[in-house]
Amino acid sequence: MNLNQPITYVKGVSVARAELLSSELGIRTCNDLLHFFPYRYIDKTQFYTINQLHKNTAEVQVVGKITGIKTVKQKRGSRLVATFADATGHMELVWFKGAKWIKDNLKMNVPYVVYGKLNWYNNTASMAHPEMELVSEYKKKLQTAMQPMYSSTEKLTNKGMSNKLMRTMMQNLLQQTFEGIEESFSPDFRSTYKLLDKKESILNIHFPKDQELLAKAQYRLKFEELFFIQLQLLVKKMINKSKIKGFVFENVGAYFTDFYNNHLPFDLTNAQKRVLKEIRKDLGNGAQMNRLLQGDVGSGKTIVGLLVMLLAIDNGFQATLMAPTEILATQHYNGIDELLKDTEIRVELLTGSTKTKKRREIHEGLENGSIHILIGTHAIIEDKVQFKRLGIAIIDEQHRFGVAQRSKLWNKSSENGIPPHVLVMTATPIPRTLAMSVYGDLDISVIDELPPGRKAVKTVHRYDSHRLGVFKFLKDEIEKGRQVYVVYPLIQESQAMDYKDLMDGYESISREFPSPKYQISIVHGQMKPADKDYEMDRFVRGETQIMVATTVIEVGVNVPNASVMVIESSERFGLSQLHQLRGRVGRGADQSYCILLTSFELSSDAKTRLKTMVETSDGFKIAEVDLKLRGPGNIMGTQQSGVLNLKIADVVKDSPILFQARQAAIKLLNDDPSLSSKENSVVLKRLTQLQRTSGIWSKIS
Repeated sequence: MNLNQPITYVKGVSVARAELLSSELGIRTCNDLLHFFPYRYIDKTQFYTINQLHKNTAEVQVVGKITGIKTVKQKRGSRLVATFADATGHMELVWFKGAKWIKDNLKMNVPYVVYGKLNWYNNTASMAHPEMELVSEYKKKLQTAMQPMYSSTEKLTNKGMSNKLMRTMMQNLLQQTFEGIEESFSPDFRSTYKLLDKKESILNIHFPKDQELLAKAQYRLKFEELFFIQLQLLVKKMINKSKIKGFVFENVGAYFTDFYNNHLPFDLTNAQKRVLKEIRKDLGNGAQMNRLLQGDVGSGKTIVGLLVMLLAIDNGFQATLMAPTEILATQHYNGIDELLKDTEIRVELLTGSTKTKKRREIHEGLENGSIHILIGTHAIIEDKVQFKRLGIAIIDEQHRFGVAQRSKLWNKSSENGIPPHVLVMTATPIPRTLAMSVYGDLDISVIDELPPGRKAVKTVHRYDSHRLGVFKFLKDEIEKGRQVYVVYPLIQESQAMDYKDLMDGYESISREFPSPKYQISIVHGQMKPADKDYEMDRFVRGETQIMVATTVIEVGVNVPNASVMVIESSERFGLSQLHQLRGRVGRGADQSYCILLTSFELSSDAKTRLKTMVETSDGFKIAEVDLKLRGPGNIMGTQQSGVLNLKIADVVKDSPILFQARQAAIKLLNDDPSLSSKENSVVLKRLTQLQRTSGIWSKIS
C-alpha cells in the first residue's frame, strides 16, 4: 500500500473521519497518520482486582463482568450506571452521554477489560466513560505494555474520535503498510550512529514493547528528522557556494581607506575586525556571499555594514541597506549620512513616505549610478527600483521580512544574472541550536564584544507599590542632566486598552513631572509619521527630558544622554523585547539603569523573564532562556516557523541529537558530496522527496 494514499484507505477511516482528521490535525495521507506520534504512554501491564482499588489510585485497568444496568434521573437529563463486578467485589461504571447507544451495546455477564480514571462516591469506586473491550477481542489484538496517547481536539472528542479509536486506526494502518515503510539510512550508517531500523522505530514509537525499545525508537526518529533538515540546509549552502557566482571585490580602494583612516569615529573592536575579515574573504572567492551577522544591541554591526558597502563602491558597485521600519531605516540613513558627510559618496533614503518628486530623483540616480548607497524599507524592493550595478544588499532584522520580499532583492542586479552579495544583520541573538536549524545554509559571524567604555546597564525589578521611589530616582537623574524613557506595552496598535494605558500613564507622569520644569515627549503608533518624528527629534535634541512611548522605540532611537529606561507592565513583554528596549540606554559614558515595573500577580514564566533580565545582559544567554520559554516557532516569527514544523524532535531539549545529526550530515557530504554512492542511494531518495514537499526555503532567495 502506497503511504501517499489518502487515509480513507486505512480500515476503519470513513470519509467523515478523514475530513475530521484533515481539518483538526492536518492528517490527510497514510504517511501523515504514520508520523502522528503519541505525546505520552500509559503503562497497562498491571491489572487490578476491585478489592485492590484505593483512593490514591488514579488510572486503573480491571477485568470483570457487568451484572446490572440502571438509568438514574438527574436535574438535567439522566445518567447510565452499570454495576461491574469481579470475584473480589463490585464498582460502578457511569455514562453521562450516549446512554441509549451504550445501553443497547453492553453485554451482560461477559468478561470485559475496562480502563479509566477512578472516582469515589460513598466509599464505592466509580469510573466515568471508561474504555471498554471484550476480553475475547482484547486477546486478538497487538498487545503492548505501554499504551500510546495521541493529541486530540475538543471537536474530535465530541465526534467520538477517542484515543482507543486512534489506536485501532494506527494498528490497522501498520498492518496494511508495515512492509511499505522505507529505510532512509544504509546498514553501515545505522551501525555507525547506533540507530534502530526504520520499521522497528515506527512500530515501537506507536506500540512500544518496552521502555528501552521506546527510547531507541524516539532517538532514531528524532535523529532522522534533524539529520534531513541539516542535510537540506548544507546541500543548499554547498550549491550556493559552487553554482551561484558572486561578484569579486578585489580592491580595497580609496573610499574604504580614506574612511577607515580619516573618518572612522572610533577604533574597531577585535570582534568587528574579525568579522570584517570573514566577510572580505567571502567577497573575494567568486561565489555569492550569504552571511548572517549577529551582534548584541550596540555592538557595532552598522559600522561593519558600512565598511562592507564601501568595499562594494571601491569595486564599482552600488550598495543597499533594507530595514523593517521607517524609524530604523531613517536612523540608519541619518547615522551613515553623518559619517560620510565629508566624502563624495551619495547616500539616499527611500521609504513609503518619500515624496513622488524625490522618488523619481532616486530612481534616476540608481539607474545612472550616481547614487552609491540606498537605505530604505520595503520600498526598495518595488519593481520600479532598479540599480545600475548592485553589488551588495544588507538586510537588517531580516526575520521581520517575508521570503518573497527578500527574494526580490536578488533580481535587483542586472549584470549577467549574478545576484548581489547578501549580508543579514540581526540584534536579536539567535541561540546556536536555532541558528543551526533555521540558518544552517548561511555562514554566521558574531560580534561578541561591546565597544570599550560601555558600562553594563544596571537592571532592577520593582513592583507598582514602589512607584513613588522610582519617580524620585528619575527626578534625581534628570537633575544630573540625564534623560528618561518610560515605555508602555502595546500588543496591537489598534487595541484601545493599550492606548488607554499609555494615555493614563502620560497623565500621571505629567502630574508628577509638571511643566515648565519638566518637558515630556509622547510617541505611539497611532500618530502621524511627521508628528512622531517631531516628538522624537525634540527628545534627541534634549528639549524634553522624558519620552513616554510604546514599543515603537524598541529600535530606532539613539540618544546617548538617555540613562534610564522604565518599562511599565514589563510582565507583558517578551524577553527579546525587554532586551531590545534595555539596549536603548547605556549608549553614553554615564551609568545607565533599566527599571522593570510590574504588578504583584506574576506567572512563573514572567518571573523567569524578569529574573533573567536582572541577572544578565548577555543577549545569547537571554535568547537561550527565551527559546526554552517560547519555543522556536515563536522566536523566529511566522515567516520562519514553518522550517521547524517538527513531528517528534525539539531543537531545545534534543540539542545533543541535533549536534550529532549535523556532524553526521557534514561527514556524509564531505565523503560523498553528490550522494551518488550506492550506499547513499536511500539518503538521496529521501532527500529528493523532502526537497519537493518540505519547503526548506532559502532564507534569502
